[in-house]
Amino acid sequence: MRVFWPVTLAAALLVGLLAYGVFSKGGDTTLDEAVAKGERPMAPVASLPVLGADGSSSLADYKGKVVVLNVWASWCDPCREEMPLLQKTHEKISSQGGMVLGVDTQDASTKALEFLKEVKASFPSVRDRDREYGREFGVNGYPETFIIDRKGRIAAMQRFPVDQAWLDKHLPKLLAETA
Repeated sequence: MRVFWPVTLAAALLVGLLAYGVFSKGGDTTLDEAVAKGERPMAPVASLPVLGADGSSSLADYKGKVVVLNVWASWCDPCREEMPLLQKTHEKISSQGGMVLGVDTQDASTKALEFLKEVKASFPSVRDRDREYGREFGVNGYPETFIIDRKGRIAAMQRFPVDQAWLDKHLPKLLAETA
């Protein structure tokens, strides 16, 4: 029996190290690191179904605008709390060449539309049915917000709810830029 003890211990340590490596890695932080360094990586572009309408839309449709891209879900309480601010922001920046674009995820269309009506959000939203588009941004929680400059590049990002201070820090400068 004593001969197997070192082998068992070594195997247990190896399994423990593998598990630690898998669980400590977390999500892909490449985008976060680039934006933190002041870089502006190109935002992923995909054609997604428009929520509550026929057809599809893409971030590319809004090139030349500053886009506050917000990934949300109807069952997400922090999403519900920040929606009035996003609607107010959409109304404020529309005349300056900006807009809010919602990306609904993990929802039935009817639930998502009921949610938007409840929170009185009228900015456009698209559906990311399989979460694939969100994964391209590294989304792993809700809400997450990305500010896209007029050239289609990610200029700022927030991995949890936004507030007025964060929007004020980033939007005026980007709205003043020309394409």
